[in-house]
Amino acid sequence: MPPLAPTLSDGDITIRQIRLRDARVLERELRANRHWLRKWEASTPGGGTVVDARAGIRSLLSNARAGSGLPFVVEYRGEVVGQLNVSQITYGSLSTATIGYWVAERVAGRGITPTAVALATDHCFASGIHRMEICIRPENAASLRVVDKLGFRYEGLRRRYIHIDGDWRDHFCFALTAEEVPSGVLRRWREGRAPADASAVPEADRAAAATPLPRGL
Repeated sequence: MPPLAPTLSDGDITIRQIRLRDARVLERELRANRHWLRKWEASTPGGGTVVDARAGIRSLLSNARAGSGLPFVVEYRGEVVGQLNVSQITYGSLSTATIGYWVAERVAGRGITPTAVALATDHCFASGIHRMEICIRPENAASLRVVDKLGFRYEGLRRRYIHIDGDWRDHFCFALTAEEVPSGVLRRWREGRAPADASAVPEADRAAAATPLPRGL
């Protein structure tokens, strides 16, 4: 069977389809980077976060076979250092998808994440997806720098949007459409043409995100 996700590279950075045999190294990285990643990890209401890489990989591959996802590992100089998942793929009149990712703390700041996001976004646009979305917690400064570098456009605040680290958390939403980057996200970034203020979050939304929603009476 052909791979469900392609192998894409730029210099020392590669994203390729996740495999069951990646489970051991991913579990090792997730445990070693627990302090770095825990506050950004999805959790289950009433439950918690369980590190079970094999089960997670099976679920990702099942979604890929159904056509709703593209599951990648991120490699730096041949070493697995993280994951990137394109999820919620929808074609037809909507034609959109969402990107989520993490990388190990020891390789942060080397341009790995923006390169991986750009590679995946360019592939999806070339494959017929029209809009790519990234949702980020307001406190996640590292991820906010990724959308800033790549020129993702700010679209709004989503209140209590995803269950993260034990509670429903607000997220800022950013997106790009294929028409905005006819030469590709990666090329635009490398050439320094990403718009400087596209990802700017209005102060009103920053203030709202810093104020918890009132509980119902």
